[in-house]
Amino acid sequence: MMLKLNLDTSRIAVIGPGRLGTSFAYKFGRDNIKVTLYYHDADICREINREHLNPKHLTEDLALRSGGMDRVPRLSTRVTATNDLERVVEDHDFILLSITMNRLPELLGYLQPLIEKKAGDTCLISPIKGLTSDELTKELITPSQLIHNHLFRLKNKYQVVCIGGPFFDVDIALGRPVCVTIAGKSRICRFIREELFKFNRRELNSYYNFDIVGVEACGSLKNLVANIKGVADSLDLGDSFPGTIFARSGVEIRSLAKLLGGSFQAFYSQAGVGDMYVTLSSDASKNYRYGKYFYQLYDGNTIETNKRVLARIDGTPEGPNTIKNVHRYLEKKNMYSPLFQCAYQIFNEGGSKSNMKELLIQSCQLDRREKEYIGPVSRALYRIMPNLWYRREKGILANLDM
Repeated sequence: MMLKLNLDTSRIAVIGPGRLGTSFAYKFGRDNIKVTLYYHDADICREINREHLNPKHLTEDLALRSGGMDRVPRLSTRVTATNDLERVVEDHDFILLSITMNRLPELLGYLQPLIEKKAGDTCLISPIKGLTSDELTKELITPSQLIHNHLFRLKNKYQVVCIGGPFFDVDIALGRPVCVTIAGKSRICRFIREELFKFNRRELNSYYNFDIVGVEACGSLKNLVANIKGVADSLDLGDSFPGTIFARSGVEIRSLAKLLGGSFQAFYSQAGVGDMYVTLSSDASKNYRYGKYFYQLYDGNTIETNKRVLARIDGTPEGPNTIKNVHRYLEKKNMYSPLFQCAYQIFNEGGSKSNMKELLIQSCQLDRREKEYIGPVSRALYRIMPNLWYRREKGILANLDM
């Protein structure tokens, strides 16, 4: 734990100038904060520095929203790009990790020796939304848990803060009203809210949440549900069914978040239901569009369909990878999660388009649970032994309803 917050807030580094990283560069640049974007490709860095636009990500969408390429806002002159990771770590106390979950372990391997030899402290800010399997325990873990696992020997040299939704990169880039959740230890979160996010609350405001794991779990699992919702909206299921998807997925999200080490309350925050609402209902959501495109392009081969869908989306939707990781975890633990199981079957096991409709109906309409609420006995058991009490797919505990 950092004993004192003697951190420089006049500059911030962003590792990974994809859509979200670029959008935060726009925001911090408007706030007169010096921003350094790290990207491994020197040619891309030179183009960003020359044109003050990202040549790979976000710019085309900004042109659509702004009325043409000539009206796209330029990045501030205080935003520069570099491929020198060592300088990025050494020169910045705050580092925003704008990468995908599957790339995080490799990046942490590079960061570990650089943070270790660095003279000062480092705050890693993670807007990453994904879940993966721990290399040693094979348990499902969130981004902050993965970071702590890799940097455990450096616990006095860094802290981790999570940024939760609801937000879209285009809105942040254009300065439209956005409100985020800052989750982690209270002191560093308060410092970030007051010193980094204080400049224009009409553009970006933040609330504090102590439950970093719960916020991360909600942010990751709602992408999985958005994939499902994209498929459901392509089917003739009526106008009522989306509400059932939203509600029943909430049952599974809040329970799994608790199992991962979070609390039930995270789902009821803006980082839970707020983020899930926009992700499931807007074409700005990569994961929602992934589900729609998957249904449109599906030819019976899930692997080839996935490739074609990803080629149509700027950026990487985290949902498909999260679906696989969650499925492996649920299978290992013998856990009952009909919607999460449905997602895996749709996007990985193949079948016909009509079968997708049947899988969705079964997962929501034929859920064997009968209660929407968490009863007092069940709540107590979740607290005492969450790994045991999560509903079983089969066995003695499978049909208990408390």
